[in-house]
Amino acid sequence: MFRYYLGLGFRSLRRNPVLTTLMVLTLSVGVAASMTTLTLLRGMSGDPIPSKSDVLFVPLLDNNPAENPNDGGEPPQQVSYTDATNLWQQGKGKRRTPIYGLAPAIDPGRADLPPFFSEGVAVGADFFPMFEVPFLYGQPWSAADDTKGASVVVIGRSLSERIFGEGVDPVGKTLRITDADYTVVGVTDTWNPVPKFYRLIGGNQYGTSEDVMMPFNTAISRDMQMNGSLDCSSAPPAPGFKGYVASECVWIQYWVELENAGQRSEYADYLAAYVAEQKALGRMQRPVNNRLYNVREWLDQNGVVSDDTRTSTWLAFGFLLVCLVNTVGLLLAKFSARPGEIGVRRALGATRRDVFTQYLTEAGVIGLVGAAVGVGLTFGALAFIRNFDEGIAQITRVDGVMLATAITLSVAASLVAGLLPTWRACQVVPALQLKSQ
Repeated sequence: MFRYYLGLGFRSLRRNPVLTTLMVLTLSVGVAASMTTLTLLRGMSGDPIPSKSDVLFVPLLDNNPAENPNDGGEPPQQVSYTDATNLWQQGKGKRRTPIYGLAPAIDPGRADLPPFFSEGVAVGADFFPMFEVPFLYGQPWSAADDTKGASVVVIGRSLSERIFGEGVDPVGKTLRITDADYTVVGVTDTWNPVPKFYRLIGGNQYGTSEDVMMPFNTAISRDMQMNGSLDCSSAPPAPGFKGYVASECVWIQYWVELENAGQRSEYADYLAAYVAEQKALGRMQRPVNNRLYNVREWLDQNGVVSDDTRTSTWLAFGFLLVCLVNTVGLLLAKFSARPGEIGVRRALGATRRDVFTQYLTEAGVIGLVGAAVGVGLTFGALAFIRNFDEGIAQITRVDGVMLATAITLSVAASLVAGLLPTWRACQVVPALQLKSQ
């Protein structure tokens, strides 16, 4: 019987095309507005590494001057070279890595491909297992390569295919980067965590992952300039890159992985002891003001999901509610024009439940059509946003979950909107309608 009612619902769409078009457009616009903002919110607020988000931490230390009225009581969001290397070399935690951004020049050594700049990071070998970076070819460099600052590099899949060709394993080959030769030891597969949690400071939060990853000590020894955020409010550095290295400027992100979340307090105690040690050496003259954020806390701390985004989502769902109210009125007008049909059906033995099921199914059909149009409008809106701001392209993709959500939302909305008109249709008295025919 349901299939019969479903067929009636689709045939009824042609009955009053003006009302049908208005209902479909009203519902689809509300669904599109809701799904567009919900897709953006989901992309911004998702857990980028759920298997480890409770054991990966960002430690922050306060090396600001004793009197610094502009910091609001918060420590800097990055650490100095001194602190990054001290924490790294002391080896506290299961894994750890410093990170700073690079913009190296790549010389592909091909006449048909001129040199170009690429996005890169200087990291420790632990970076790859810490953040579950997948490999297409090869593997990360070793801890020994970290220590000696070896001339090795891991490159991304897109860079590998651009220079060496698709399907070619470049491991062992040489790549010239910023006037020096490096041996390719690995190629990462496509890896784009959303948001790019490991480099929120000084990087594109929703951009693609970097194509060049080289040992931290190698980049430092070769004066590879930083590409990212730099804060020298504590004191101006000496000239040149080595001046930044020797200064209290903060420009390095530091991450640590603990064995489990329960070790957090132990690591916090270690940070307090480290600061006390530095105070004894004449550094960090302010009171102890450390922070230790896990992944989700780090996203919140940096306002990845802004209040404006949350407000826009609520407003979009409020707009959907307005669309529902309008749809209720249109369904009332549509169903109220058919009392004769309802009276005949009731006289032929149809129960109120049968009439209710038929008309509610018809409302659901409108929801299905509205879902199809709404999904199309959602894709169009997200494409517009993507072209308007390429920086958030990674969060403007509609996956299977969001597609199913859009369809469910549209059908559910139409069924809710159809409850009152359907109930009113069930109240038709057959005898009165038959007398008036």
